[in-house]
Amino acid sequence: MEIHQLVVSASPGDAVTSAALGFQTLLQRVGPSGLFARYVDPALHGTVFPLTVYEACAQPDDLLVYHVSIGEPEITRFLLGRPERLILVYHNITPAEYFATLDPAFAGLLACGRAELCLLRGRADMALAVSRYNARELESFGYQDVRLSPLPVDVSALREVEPDVATVAELESLDGPLILFVGQLLPHKRPDLLLYAYHALTTHLLPDAHLVLLGPGRIERYRRALQTYVAELNLDRARITGWVTREQLAAYYARADVFATMSEHEGVCVPLLEAMSFDVPVVARDYGAVSETMGDAGLLLPPDDDPFLVAEALAEVLTSEGLRAEMVCRGRDRLAGIDAEAAYGAFLGHLVDLVGTGAGM
Repeated sequence: MEIHQLVVSASPGDAVTSAALGFQTLLQRVGPSGLFARYVDPALHGTVFPLTVYEACAQPDDLLVYHVSIGEPEITRFLLGRPERLILVYHNITPAEYFATLDPAFAGLLACGRAELCLLRGRADMALAVSRYNARELESFGYQDVRLSPLPVDVSALREVEPDVATVAELESLDGPLILFVGQLLPHKRPDLLLYAYHALTTHLLPDAHLVLLGPGRIERYRRALQTYVAELNLDRARITGWVTREQLAAYYARADVFATMSEHEGVCVPLLEAMSFDVPVVARDYGAVSETMGDAGLLLPPDDDPFLVAEALAEVLTSEGLRAEMVCRGRDRLAGIDAEAAYGAFLGHLVDLVGTGAGM
């Protein structure tokens, strides 16, 4: 028996791809294990293989681990016609309504993904969720005996990266506090609300504050709209950088004074943990798995579209040394409870249970 993994799309820096690559390292200690995808970024050729390669080498008694984060009808048809035992790992699927007007085709894939979860319910031998929030969603789709399998997050890895020298020098020249957001620039992340809150902050409370939105703008139309918003509000201390290297990312975290996200949908939110690893206080809204990821380490705001509340929260964190010190301590306590090796062990334990019992969904 061999254990293989499947993702819809594999690309460098993608959270699901990164998780699958981490699991692959673990599985290859046990035996042969490959990672396959419907779409493979050229940068990962030779590391991730197309489905046609899997079909050529698979055996009926193999175990297939499918990481779910979006819909893909061809993969669902593929899985429904395969004999191997199937473990479904749910990373969550963003609600389609966030993309309905901006990118109808992408919205269709998201809606399709939730429908495909129902189709695969009877096909899966085991369902794993990377957060309790995701587990509740799977249960709402009728999955039974959903098991928690946390993402293996190495909270020290980025902190050990040597920051990019040029970026460090550039950021050291800033003459005020830095607010940082890290993540994809997509509608459900609500960078528009963060920009509006930043406008209120610099207009009424802290005029010397800087804001950096750091992450890929995967929908060009939306990225341009954000840039236009910045120009119209005359936010000359705000920048939208696009994606950066790990060395540059480490430099931004090291310089940041507060991490802020207004996201309305998170199955897990790893940037919150990355920020805490650099002793950066976190301000976020209470949506999805944000509170589960953050614990009591950050400042959790109600799920309201109130930019003035956000601005006041950011100002309080940036100006209150006592509050900042408390949040840093809580962040360290939160990270102390995160163990990547334990997460890998939990994942492997679930696989052993399935192989040992033959239990189905």
